[in-house]
Amino acid sequence: MALAKKAEFPKDKIDSSIARGQGRSSAGAVLESITFEAISPPAVALILEVETDNRNRAIADLKDILKNGKSTASGSKYFFTRVGRVVFQKGAKGVDDIMEDAIEAGAEDIESDADGNIIIWTQPTVTSQVCESLGNKLGLKVLSSEIIWSPNKETEAKVDSSPALPYFMKMLSALREYPDVQAVYSNISRGNLTDEEWASISESVDVGFDI
Repeated sequence: MALAKKAEFPKDKIDSSIARGQGRSSAGAVLESITFEAISPPAVALILEVETDNRNRAIADLKDILKNGKSTASGSKYFFTRVGRVVFQKGAKGVDDIMEDAIEAGAEDIESDADGNIIIWTQPTVTSQVCESLGNKLGLKVLSSEIIWSPNKETEAKVDSSPALPYFMKMLSALREYPDVQAVYSNISRGNLTDEEWASISESVDVGFDI
């Protein structure tokens, strides 16, 4: 709250975020969680995590956004695997230093990102356990702990510059800006896109290849 106010974050946005954290809309209505699947040509898969107080309205709005982006609502879960991801802040201990403890706690894979933060991959059912166990035992600061849809490498979809690309980019931006959408997952990877094009796509997608 203090950081949001200091950054002059709008009060209505703060109130809305607090309400969503309590499972309700800013008007007090109970929120329903929806997993919305979609496909964009040629084979770009999307999964949207949605929280809404009006399921029918949200689905209709999202279908309209997809239609404008020449995409369709269609099954896409088989392009992904449900996994747990814990990110610990960079510190004195690196990947090699905590490998044994991580495996013992239930980690399935461990790596570091470009900033040196440690990323732990787990089965969804043990994510919280791994987060708490390693954080307490090794004094690591948790940056995030979540269950995500991770794209399968064998279904990677490269996107190149083309006449259809502006429609796709505009669609991704609209999905990201839609207030009920909480996360956008995709199997997208970079083809011959310019740095500017790829940056625009990366800003709209939570998880993808090289995002």
